[in-house]
Amino acid sequence: MQQEPRAAASRRGIWGWMLFDWAQQPFHTLIITFVFAPYFAASVASDAARGQELWGYATGIGGLAIALSSPVLGAIADATGPRKPWILFFSVIGFICCMLLWFAVPGMESLTWMLLVIALAVFGMEYAAVFNNAMMADLVPRSELGRLSGSAWGLGYVGGLITLVIVLGLFSASPESGKTLLGLTPILGLDPAMHEGDRAAGPFTAIWYAVFALPMFLFTPDVPRRISQSGAVKQGLARLGATLKSLPRERSYFSFLMSSMFYRDALNALYTFGGIYAAGVLGWSIIQIGIFGILANLTGAIGAWIGGHADKRFGPKAVVTFTAALLALCCVLVISTTQTQVLFVTVAGDASGLPDIMFYVAGAVIGAAGGALQAASRTLLVDQVERDRVTEAFGLYALSGKATTFIGPFAIAIVTAFFAQEAFGLSTQDAQRIGVTPVVALFVIGLVLLPFVKSRHTH
Repeated sequence: MQQEPRAAASRRGIWGWMLFDWAQQPFHTLIITFVFAPYFAASVASDAARGQELWGYATGIGGLAIALSSPVLGAIADATGPRKPWILFFSVIGFICCMLLWFAVPGMESLTWMLLVIALAVFGMEYAAVFNNAMMADLVPRSELGRLSGSAWGLGYVGGLITLVIVLGLFSASPESGKTLLGLTPILGLDPAMHEGDRAAGPFTAIWYAVFALPMFLFTPDVPRRISQSGAVKQGLARLGATLKSLPRERSYFSFLMSSMFYRDALNALYTFGGIYAAGVLGWSIIQIGIFGILANLTGAIGAWIGGHADKRFGPKAVVTFTAALLALCCVLVISTTQTQVLFVTVAGDASGLPDIMFYVAGAVIGAAGGALQAASRTLLVDQVERDRVTEAFGLYALSGKATTFIGPFAIAIVTAFFAQEAFGLSTQDAQRIGVTPVVALFVIGLVLLPFVKSRHTH
């Protein structure tokens, strides 16, 4: 039986839910992309290529753990109802692991336990987002989902931008000059030589998350409990099995889930390794990578907002197709850029600043396109199902997305390691460049599947 249309949640409840994106985005901005990941690759690991490889394995293991466990946990959550207990549980894991990143000192002898911490941080933070996203369909009518999704993504990018400015302006300093991006001595007596400003990004992210995720727990309505925990596993898995069995017969729905698996994995890998790539191939400092991140987050907020309006006018499928194709082209631009080349063409000595400029341009476009892509994907999913299946669809969307999150990082790690072998005679920079090429292939696969996806948008 089709459910009755739900009334919108209170303004306070909606803002509480949106603030979760604000709270969590710094994890991706500071830890996964622009501060901690490049620091880990450049200063904790033995060399940049090895650092990229190890980071790929750590984040890949975190994604694989989600893929292996999410069907059972998702089924239990759908059957029992409330999402907040799950969000709290995984938030605690993410919080603790982010705090522990402080202990990743330069040149540490054993990286095993730190790689485990990184994997668990990804596991906890990503899972918290999975269950938070599943709450979206219960907050507003279907006609408002696109705007809600775009606004939340945009707010998240603003949060990432502000925290990046704080860390680069007050915490993280160049070991050579001892000054931050704002020309200041790091606060709290943080030692630039020991990269304490870069390492402080972990505890800062944890505290920011704890503070700004709180309104969601306090004010955002959760669905009521449906059945007891004891019967949740059997009923939840039975329903999940029935849904998975019927999926191949629903071509548009199935094609969307498959397409989004690949292009979302590509986008996540692009975000994850962008800073590491800039550090290893272009020789950028954390400060330069930070400026790159500020630019990408600024354009990401703008892109998510514009994408929400484009979604309303042209439909989510058009937005997803355009932005995925644009991101694939940006990947080619990134791979073709080194300290001496742009689009694989060697630049003259008097144009030596051109590679840096082109990389900044690519970062700005990636930020804008990525923000719009992620926001439009959530509304395109709603077009695939009837009203009474929206919540289940968001759960399956989360499961399908996490089922392949390890492919991008693992592919980059394996390709980087393969071409870094002495037998190929390639430099560390060239091995890193080739190592990122799987991202382009993932975007292309996603684009090939999109024509089979239908949208309910009408002009």
